[in-house]
Amino acid sequence: MRKITWTEPRNRNSVLTARRGVKMARSVHAYVRGSTVKFYEWLDAQKRHSLPEGPPVWICGDCHVGNLGPVANAEGEVEIQIRDLDQTVIGNPAHDLIRLALSLATASRGSNLPGITIAKILENMIEGYASALAEEDVELERPNAVGVAMKKAVARSWKHLARERIKDLKPTIPLGTRFWPLKKSELLAIRRLFRTDEMAGLPTLLRSRDDATRFDVVDSAYWMKGCSSLGLLRFAVLLQSQEDAADLCLIDIKEAVTAAAPRYKRAKMPRDNAQRIVEGARHLSPHLGERMAAGRLMDRSVFVRELLPQDLKLEIEQVSQEEAARAARYLAAVVGKAHGRQMDAQTRKSWASNLQSNHSKSLDAPSWLWSSVVALIASHESAYLEHCRKYALEN
Repeated sequence: MRKITWTEPRNRNSVLTARRGVKMARSVHAYVRGSTVKFYEWLDAQKRHSLPEGPPVWICGDCHVGNLGPVANAEGEVEIQIRDLDQTVIGNPAHDLIRLALSLATASRGSNLPGITIAKILENMIEGYASALAEEDVELERPNAVGVAMKKAVARSWKHLARERIKDLKPTIPLGTRFWPLKKSELLAIRRLFRTDEMAGLPTLLRSRDDATRFDVVDSAYWMKGCSSLGLLRFAVLLQSQEDAADLCLIDIKEAVTAAAPRYKRAKMPRDNAQRIVEGARHLSPHLGERMAAGRLMDRSVFVRELLPQDLKLEIEQVSQEEAARAARYLAAVVGKAHGRQMDAQTRKSWASNLQSNHSKSLDAPSWLWSSVVALIASHESAYLEHCRKYALEN
C-alpha cells in the first residue's frame, strides 16, 4: 500500500512553487490561466491598440474559461456564472472580453484547430455578449461542454463532494497531497473566526438550515489548490451541526489580496480586499455572492464560502471548431448578463453599440479585440516556452 505523505508548514512555499511550475508547463492554455498579472502587463504594453472605455461596472478581472461554471444558490438552484472573483474590481468590461477570448483561443489552439477558429470565436463572443446586453433574460442553447457540466452539477450530492474533496464520508479531512497539517496558531485562529457572528451564521444561509443552528469546527487543513496559493492563506474547514451530526459543510477560506486587474480611478469600492471580493460577487454572481462573507484571520483579510456539491469549473480542453464557436457565444452571454445587470437600459444599448464599432471588412468582430488577442497569444506563447525551458533546467 502506497504511503501517503503531506507537506509540513515550513515547506509549503517550496512545494507550491514547484507544483505551480509543473501545472503551468502542461500547456499554453494552463499557462494563460495562471498568469493574470502578466496578462495585464502585456495588455498595458499594447497601447497602440486602443480599447473602448466601457461603463464602470464590476468585472471579473480574471475571466478565463476555468473561472466560469455551474454555481448553486442558497435554494439549490444551479446556473452558469462567474465562480472566481479574486480579481474583481469596478473597471472596464472590455478587459473581461479580452481575457475570455484569449482563454478560448488558446484552448482551441490546444485542440489543434485551424487559426480561422479564433476569428469564429471572437465573432460568436461579440454576438453572444451583445445579445445578453439587449435582453437580460436571454436563453441560449448550451453547448455540449456546458450542458454536460450542468447535468453533472445538478445530480451531485454531499457524498460526491466528500469523495472528490476529502475522500471520506467521516467528519475528518485526511491529510495527503492536497490537504496539509496546520500550525497550532492557524488552528486556533480558525476556531476563533467561526465563533464570530458573521461566520457562525454563514452555514445557515442555505434553505434547509434553521437560523438558530450552530456549527462546530471538527477539522481543518491547509489546502493546496490552484496556482494562487503561493504565500497566501488557503484553508479547508469542516463544520458539523450541533443539532445533527450528519449535517456537515465544507468551508473554503482564502486570503484576499490586491487585485492585478486595473480599476477605474474614480470608482468607489471597499478598501478591504475581502469585502471588495464579496461585493463584486454579489453584483456579478448572485448565486455565489449570497453565500460568501468577509473576515479577518491572523490579521489578514480573508473571504469565506461554503462549498456546495454543484459548484464546478468548466473544462474546455479538446473541442471541435463548431463546439468552440458555440461555447464562445454562450460563455460571452454569461459574462454579458453579469455586466448588463449592473447597467440601465440606455447604458446597455450604448455599450453594445460601442462594441459593434470598428469592424473590419473581413471580420465580424471589433478590430481592437482581434488585435489584442493576436498580440497576447504571441506574448503568452513565447513566455510559456521560456517558462518550460526554465522548468526543465530546474528539474
